[in-house]
Amino acid sequence: MELQKKRILIAGGYGHVGSNIARLIRKNYQSIELVLAGRNPQNGEEFSKELGNAETAYLDLEKRFELKAYGAVDLIITAMEDYNNILQEAAVANGIAYIGITGLAEEISPIVFLSLQKTPSAPIVLASHWQAGIVTLAAKQAAKKFSSINRIETACLYDELDPIGPMVVAQWDSFVGKALLRQQGKWQVVEAKEEGRTFHLQEGTTITGYPMSTLDVPSIAGITDSPNVRFDLAIGKSIGTNNNLEASHDLYIDIEGVLLSGKTSRLRTLVSDPKGQSHLTATGVFIIMEGIFGLGGQTAPEKGGIFIPETLLSIDTAITRLQEFGIIITEEETPVN
Repeated sequence: MELQKKRILIAGGYGHVGSNIARLIRKNYQSIELVLAGRNPQNGEEFSKELGNAETAYLDLEKRFELKAYGAVDLIITAMEDYNNILQEAAVANGIAYIGITGLAEEISPIVFLSLQKTPSAPIVLASHWQAGIVTLAAKQAAKKFSSINRIETACLYDELDPIGPMVVAQWDSFVGKALLRQQGKWQVVEAKEEGRTFHLQEGTTITGYPMSTLDVPSIAGITDSPNVRFDLAIGKSIGTNNNLEASHDLYIDIEGVLLSGKTSRLRTLVSDPKGQSHLTATGVFIIMEGIFGLGGQTAPEKGGIFIPETLLSIDTAITRLQEFGIIITEEETPVN
């Protein structure tokens, strides 16, 4: 379809993730106007000139926020923390589409209840899954091969050599605090440091990850009805580093159950981005943006409302799109005795 003129405000638009989002949009859709907003807009001026059809703007969510300062906006992408849901609420109030990638499972209730009370006239996409929904999209695709599922264990491997790796290490205690997971059909909030899980990496070594309350956990449980679902965060050497290349960002999805063939098996889906975490997250956001506007083979929603990536997007189209952007997705099946 022909893209009508669109204007996107990216909060945190010249940071690690935000700049990757902006680059993907500009490379693929040159007519989209970009507003790169943050506390120090001067830091993004050279980047905005490099992109073209882009500008920087001041944004401090701890101070007064006025949407009109950014012109007529069609979509707000939040690539930074918004603890008070200021941008989400502004989007709902003004009929603007929205993508948010921060907020744990227990932190999304304000926007969910707001959207139930005041139905948004544009799509509000809660994408604070890991990598903006890519874990859940891949899990949903793999789950199609099963007639019944007993266990889904997902994990990400952070590499300290990834540009964003040191930040994750510094924030480790906030990432692995209390965590939501499903065990034997029961929802539990656990102390993450007491619920470590050891699993095998692609090259055969083992590592211990700790659970985290991403939106992947309740969403995957809802999609599959699996009685056991968890998401773990681990730090170690990525596939890229082990191959003497740049640090990759690796996602592990292990599903155990009965395949459509009748065999009881464990299916591992490995998602790896050779360009690292920021690029992988940005690609997830970019595909959601395409879904909102009906681009990249996706169909735009007929009306507004609250969405998550796996309810907005065609899964087959999204997986194909990920691979087109250089993200490697492989599967390996192991029989279960």
